[in-house]
Amino acid sequence: MSPLEWLLHGHIAVGSGYLSVPEVVGNLFGLASALLGMKRVVWAWPVGIVGNALLFGVFAWGELSNVVADPLWGQAGRQVFFAAVGVYGWWRWAAARRAGGASDGGAVVPRWAGPSGWLQLAVLGVAGYAAAYVALERLGSWGPATEAWILAGSMLATYGMARGWVEFWLVWLAVDVVGVTTLLEAGYYPTAVMYLVYAGFVVLGFVTWLRAERRLRPLEQSLARPPVHPATPDPTGTAPEPAAR
Repeated sequence: MSPLEWLLHGHIAVGSGYLSVPEVVGNLFGLASALLGMKRVVWAWPVGIVGNALLFGVFAWGELSNVVADPLWGQAGRQVFFAAVGVYGWWRWAAARRAGGASDGGAVVPRWAGPSGWLQLAVLGVAGYAAAYVALERLGSWGPATEAWILAGSMLATYGMARGWVEFWLVWLAVDVVGVTTLLEAGYYPTAVMYLVYAGFVVLGFVTWLRAERRLRPLEQSLARPPVHPATPDPTGTAPEPAAR
């Protein structure tokens, strides 16, 4: 088996069972993307897209779980949306980086979404869940109710990350809580364990971005204010005449 074939279709023997190589490697790319995202590095996006490509194949070939015969189309579909939003996030962070980025070296300055951003997330969340549930049920996915939230929530979190909103970490935490249970029941054990690892990084990432927001936002706001110039003294020593009323 060639290295490429092993990466796409290989297995790692573990006791009496096995682990899927693309599932393990795809999740490692996802973890690397999360770490880079925590540090607000532009490379978080292309690294994540590679992981998305590998994991799409894993969930579309449902038999790889060795437990569930049906594909998890919600998990597979979320990889497609990850990649699509990843391209947007990659473009947005790269543009912010070229414009100077954050003063601490990060590509973007973390900020709270605010009322308008919360409204966006709420509308996208409700619409995304409804659309995902209908689509997954018709496709015959294994668990449309939970998978629809995992798909919709993942879209929201990735979009929030692209916008630089601190709240995206909290959305990820809600996705992980549902995802761990679903994946354990479906037999995708490496991905379920990775979700648990992600949950720890999500908490750390939220704290990291929260501290960065508190540290950088006042500085960015002060730099955005126009400078105040003192009055230029009159070289003739005479006071200017008052303006006519």
